[in-house]
Amino acid sequence: MKNEPLHIIGAGLAGSEAAWQAANMGVSVVLHEMRPHVKTPAHQGESCAELVCSNSFRSDDAEHNAVGLIHQEMRRMDSIIMREGDKAAVPAGGALAVDRDIFSQNVTKALEAHPNIVIERGEVAGLPPEEWKHVIIASGPLTSQPLAAAIQSLTGEDALAFFDALAPIVHTDSIDMGAAWFQSRYDKIGPAGTGKDYINCPMNEAQYTAFIDALINAEYGDFKQWEKDTPYFEGCMPIEVMAARGVETLRFGPMKPVGLTNPHSDDKPYAVVQLRQDNALGTLYNIVGFQTKMKYGEQIRVFRMIPGLENAEFARLGGMHRNTFINSPKLLDDTLRLKVQPRIRFAGQITGCEGYIESAAIGLLTGKFAASEMLGHCAQKPPETTAIGALLNHVTCGANAETFQPMNINFGLFPLPPDELLRPKQENGRRKKLKGKDRKKVYTDIARQDFTAWIGNQNPKEKDAA
Repeated sequence: MKNEPLHIIGAGLAGSEAAWQAANMGVSVVLHEMRPHVKTPAHQGESCAELVCSNSFRSDDAEHNAVGLIHQEMRRMDSIIMREGDKAAVPAGGALAVDRDIFSQNVTKALEAHPNIVIERGEVAGLPPEEWKHVIIASGPLTSQPLAAAIQSLTGEDALAFFDALAPIVHTDSIDMGAAWFQSRYDKIGPAGTGKDYINCPMNEAQYTAFIDALINAEYGDFKQWEKDTPYFEGCMPIEVMAARGVETLRFGPMKPVGLTNPHSDDKPYAVVQLRQDNALGTLYNIVGFQTKMKYGEQIRVFRMIPGLENAEFARLGGMHRNTFINSPKLLDDTLRLKVQPRIRFAGQITGCEGYIESAAIGLLTGKFAASEMLGHCAQKPPETTAIGALLNHVTCGANAETFQPMNINFGLFPLPPDELLRPKQENGRRKKLKGKDRKKVYTDIARQDFTAWIGNQNPKEKDAA
């Protein structure tokens, strides 16, 4: 069984991570990537693990944030995505953001250099051949039409879909720093940051009102016929859709003015547009939360209304594409095998997890599960109290199959901790309900304890190190 190859379709974050994990366990891996022979609406190059939207892996706070917690767990599982992400980190306050080119290039080099991995370029146009006994489909939200149609035919399920969107990227030297300033919200210092990691562009009330009006009344690209009834994903909502929900919506979303002090004026900003560093050189910044379907000319016109961006030069304008995912709670078993054809596993965003890190985490587990099966080992699932275990549970059985939607990792996916931990006794004998960071730390403390025990059962050296 060990000599049979594991075929992985798709070399995005999930497929790359799955290949890395399986290969490190001694399994031969053939990693199939259709780019550059077949392109997607969002990718620009042919590197593995290319980041097509934001360059942020989000919060790196493992004490109080579920995303930071899953970062920590993946690092302990020798994740190539986290290893190369840490190497390519750029300043981003309390978040982990990366230089997208350095990151994807280094992931590609590591996979190409691995003795157990072969990368084959070309499309798998349909179901994997029957002679492929072990398969992981990690084709992502931009799965090619022939493969998507084959999956739909096999499962009998209609594909579910949502729109994802790209935010514009600006050349740093075109930003007017006489109007803008560097500062992280609340001066927070993150894994590669200084507390001055974002460029902030302030608006007064009149500027904000005019900007909202321009967003709502701009010209937008047409949807293709098959896109028209596809719902948006709440976690990546186009800026114009948010603006249309109410004039104040953006001030309580990506343009909230809290935790920031404008050094150029004594007046408190009514709203703030933030830009985050997009490459290691600091020559590119992306406009945070500004995904859009506006036509290119309209984007330039509207976004140059932002103070500090009046003469902005854009390295990339925003765009949107259709993302596809399967009804995983109905179709997959608890080790991500397709119930109607167990030789096939799924990984990444096509399973209905949302976000770079979540996709890579499911890829990590799928690679380990497949390799364990091929080697005759019993796959041990992580506890549901851990971040990676909670995400796996949500995708495979925790979510309602009738209402299944893409989901980022969050504490709402974790089992509720014991009441005595969430409501500890005070000196007067009464119980007090924990809130905020104190409550979140209860989750992360339990997760670390259970993760250490779980990973120690698989690797005694890891348990000793912990």
